[in-house]
Amino acid sequence: MTAVLPDTLTFDRLETPIGTALLVTDEAGALRAFNWTDYEPQMRAWIARHYPKAAVRNGVSPLRAAFQAYFAGDAQALATVPWVASGTAFQRQVWDTLCSIPAGETLSYAGLAQRIGRPTAMRAVGTANGANPVAVVVPCHRVIGANGSLTGYGGGLHRKRWLLSHEGASFREVLAA
Repeated sequence: MTAVLPDTLTFDRLETPIGTALLVTDEAGALRAFNWTDYEPQMRAWIARHYPKAAVRNGVSPLRAAFQAYFAGDAQALATVPWVASGTAFQRQVWDTLCSIPAGETLSYAGLAQRIGRPTAMRAVGTANGANPVAVVVPCHRVIGANGSLTGYGGGLHRKRWLLSHEGASFREVLAA
């Protein structure tokens, strides 16, 4: 089945406690991309590759209130946000599985690989996790190292730390030697 590509994408900017977020929604109100303004050039290039015929306009996302509620303290506010992500079948499987990690909990890459029935695919799971175009809604920040430590996050470890703390999740700080 071929995914229906949007005709129009709305680009919204939302101030958050950890920087200005970019919300990209389609005409049906589904989130198509999420990132931070410090990654805007990469995000625009990604949008041009995945949605080359879509008109991009500035506007207010219909999802803005859900994001505002989340950043104001409601860790469950994004649980029902509709999203559509452009990716391979394997990536979409990983992203769907990420949504099974509740706010306030974390999972290791090995645990995520086991959940999708591919226990030896930890690296591939990590790569798919890093390619997630709808971060925060598809909670890639909830994946941490096997020892409970923070590991890479496309938006920066400072944001991952904040998001996990905001949701009440436990993790381990590992200081550089």
